[in-house]
Amino acid sequence: MLTSPHHVRYAAESRCDATGLKLAVALGDSGLSTQFFSGRLARPRRTALMLRGLMSIVQTRFHIPAAMLARILAAADPVVTVSSDRLRFEGFSGCCGVYVRVDLLPDSVRDAKFGRGTTNVDFNAPMLAALAKVRETDKISLNVDAGAVELKTESGAVVEKKVDLPVRWLRGLTEVQACQSRMNPVHEISGQEAWRFLRSMPRMKMNRRETFVVPSGRTLRLSQINAKESVRVGGLERLRVLEDLSSDAETLLIYTDTQTGASGWVLEFDDSRFSVVISPEVWRGFSGEGQVLQSLAAERSEDVLGHMRKELKWQSVIDEEDLHRQISKKVSDVTADQIRGALAILATQGLVGFDLHEGAWFHRELPFDFSSVEKHHPRLKDARKLLVEKCVRILSTSPSRSEVSVTSGGVDHRIRIAGEDAKCTCPWYAKHQLSRGPCKHILAAQLLLEEQADEC
Repeated sequence: MLTSPHHVRYAAESRCDATGLKLAVALGDSGLSTQFFSGRLARPRRTALMLRGLMSIVQTRFHIPAAMLARILAAADPVVTVSSDRLRFEGFSGCCGVYVRVDLLPDSVRDAKFGRGTTNVDFNAPMLAALAKVRETDKISLNVDAGAVELKTESGAVVEKKVDLPVRWLRGLTEVQACQSRMNPVHEISGQEAWRFLRSMPRMKMNRRETFVVPSGRTLRLSQINAKESVRVGGLERLRVLEDLSSDAETLLIYTDTQTGASGWVLEFDDSRFSVVISPEVWRGFSGEGQVLQSLAAERSEDVLGHMRKELKWQSVIDEEDLHRQISKKVSDVTADQIRGALAILATQGLVGFDLHEGAWFHRELPFDFSSVEKHHPRLKDARKLLVEKCVRILSTSPSRSEVSVTSGGVDHRIRIAGEDAKCTCPWYAKHQLSRGPCKHILAAQLLLEEQADEC
């Protein structure tokens, strides 16, 4: 399994002393204060349950051969981001088909001091055992800095292990942000109704059966028919993590991406949120979707991107309108669409994530090397190769539509591009359309059209 060439180094070994359990984590941004966060948990048991839920996803394989399990678990490494008013813990299942995030909002902590920074932590078995023992009446404090995450509780010793992050995990984390940014809200029900609905779901695996979640009065039900306001769900067992948490939640919000069929599930509490995003099918990991390919291949203004990076200051919610105003002071004629496009590009570089509940991007800098992400997308590599080999020809172009011919494998494929819609005559497009991103022929056509536009 490929891993990122960037090596993560830990500040110290994990240890347990009289003050509590201390976990070593990867170094954050050395340009910032080493203290990212300190405070007491207002709802210790709830927070512990959410973090255990996150790790249950990270340590689960929903569609991975058993022989690969040990290597996958060795790379289960969640990310924690501290912004000006909240903490976010992000993780991915071993198969890259489930993304999970815990958002601790201001009211979830007491006597809190918020700094800024991103780091990665490894919650191993002793840490999970410590979280399992947390009671609501316990006095639990949490400290996050550039070298360690400290959860003060009565637990035994734990030793942290350094791991390399798989490239597949990196790709999945960037892909899921693109998917979330297109999602629209479909259903909202109370926490109690959510608990009843989740408890009523079949316990057996239903991977081979297409299932939809549809409204039924004030609650939801499962259906085999794709009706209005339905949300497609492949692998109901992937939602099981929501069941125990939902009984204490205020609402359950459900989102869907009509392009891919992926869905987002957000449990909202009075002081925190627990989010899960699942791929359309159990066997489809986000790492293979290709939704970021157009962003990676798109024409980009390095001037705009440079100024955008300077405006990123660990905002928990990025205000696109305000960002547009700030960039407009430095780059003339920059449009709102260019700002949105630049944010999508920054997401491919691990610099921003997307919050479904807020409907906005947030700043975090993943502590890994994303410079090699593009080279691990074979479709984009093949598209650039087709350009170099002069296999792409523009047949006609107008403000509303362009037609391009791409010769590949001895076959001439015809591509039609009209705005954001694109079609190709190749077998790959016939099978997937744009649900798994564009084919290499569409990418090659778009690259050539952008080159031609730059020359005009």
